[in-house]
Amino acid sequence: MTQRIELATVMDRLAVDGLITEYAVAVDDGDWAAYRGLFTPDGRADYRSAGGIEGGAGQVAGWLAETMRHVPMSQHLIVNRRLRFGILDQDTGDTARVQADYVNPMRLSGDDAGGAPDLVCGGRYAFALLRTDEGWRVREVVVHEKWRSLPGQRSTPTPG
Repeated sequence: MTQRIELATVMDRLAVDGLITEYAVAVDDGDWAAYRGLFTPDGRADYRSAGGIEGGAGQVAGWLAETMRHVPMSQHLIVNRRLRFGILDQDTGDTARVQADYVNPMRLSGDDAGGAPDLVCGGRYAFALLRTDEGWRVREVVVHEKWRSLPGQRSTPTPG
């Protein structure tokens, strides 16, 4: 591998890492315009394993906006990112797949500002990414929620 290829791979890894971070920040901040802007025009999201919907990024952003009105505090922690570049039209590195684990503590509406979160869930994201003229974008994200914990309850596996 030449130094030029190695440098391009490092730059792509940094850009992909930034995209995944922007995804978490957009959801946590309720910035649905930014959320939609992270996706390709045909981008899709699937939140069904967490009790949500599956659909186009705009449709899912609308659902998230309504659902997250009741969640004034959310903080995604996305870790253990595993990245694999793919091939599109014989050009290596124009697609990527990322699997990343997450933990997401949330506070629900009507609760005081202090104390522990009301709900904590965790699982794994599966991202399919595409390099576009605007940079890396999400073509698809699938949430695989594995567990959730409510106040006074032990963590329970999420069905499915």
